[in-house]
Amino acid sequence: MENYYDVAIIGAGPAGATFARELYVRRPSMRILLIDGQTDQNAKPCGGLLSPDAQKVLAEFELTLPNAVLADPQIFSVHTIDLGASITRLYQRHYLNMDRLCFDRWLLSLVPDSVQIASGRCTKIRRENGFVLHVQTKDGEHTYRAHALVGADGASSIVRRQFFREQPYKYVSVQQWFRGSDPCIPAYACIFDPKTSDSCSWLIRKDDCTIFGGAFAKSHSRAAFEAQKARLEEHLGVRLGKPIKTEACQVCSPRRMRDFVTGKDGVYLVGEAAGLISASSFEGISSAMLSGRMLAEAFTKKDVARAYRKATRRLRCKLYGKTFKRSILCSPALRALIMKSGVQSVKIYQRGDKI
Repeated sequence: MENYYDVAIIGAGPAGATFARELYVRRPSMRILLIDGQTDQNAKPCGGLLSPDAQKVLAEFELTLPNAVLADPQIFSVHTIDLGASITRLYQRHYLNMDRLCFDRWLLSLVPDSVQIASGRCTKIRRENGFVLHVQTKDGEHTYRAHALVGADGASSIVRRQFFREQPYKYVSVQQWFRGSDPCIPAYACIFDPKTSDSCSWLIRKDDCTIFGGAFAKSHSRAAFEAQKARLEEHLGVRLGKPIKTEACQVCSPRRMRDFVTGKDGVYLVGEAAGLISASSFEGISSAMLSGRMLAEAFTKKDVARAYRKATRRLRCKLYGKTFKRSILCSPALRALIMKSGVQSVKIYQRGDKI
């Protein structure tokens, strides 16, 4: 009975950590296992920006960010660059610049001590009077049993692959870090380049580093990344230099309502594992935390699956709407038309311009 739990959660990112914390508040008598597979060496490739939606969710949870999580500079605008049409526009946005790994670790630190945290990677799951999980740790393989199972393990979720239909639309997110923060590089830029990807990329200054990353088709993703990086350097007239580290992972891009899978029969999905991520911007922190709270509340109901699906209806509809925004932003013709019009863009004043 030592390794038997009421709920086992695979993945300790924003979705898993939030669910574990919220479930303990509502059901403190439950034995909860949280499997944390993230390390400093396999941190999630992410621009590390907290969107207004994510900031709102933190406010709803009454959480305030510690200074150690934040990075410089703070961002009030985004340079949108269309490499195909050679157009750049500035749009007002407000993001909090942060260290994504520190953010995840901070959320994990909020999980009550009564929740058992196991550091390792879940390699195999089977149904057997509940669920049997095999977890590979630095000390070898461990086996755990649980009555219910929650997948909070992202786009490549082992839980989703085994019990539900897999995510149909996936990209490979490739990101590199570069030493130095050239003032000629925008604090934050969103890049579109139809020659190398039908999705978007990002360029962000972060403390004494600069990161460039993007979402690319799974075939030849690294070659497409390098080609786009070269085209961006030519456009900016700045060399990013030699990367100090390269990161990569899968990222999903929902296109249909059926791509959102919440779970049933004792198996539930939260965050990106459920497909709950913006198809237009790949922002997923807000949806991860919201879905974690919704599932925790559903665990107080008799029919967990039904209560959770009902609770996420508005969120799923909102994210489905993002698929239409994506179709506009990622259409070269429509994007060029919008950017050329200058609608909602911010005028950039040069020294000596009259205001």
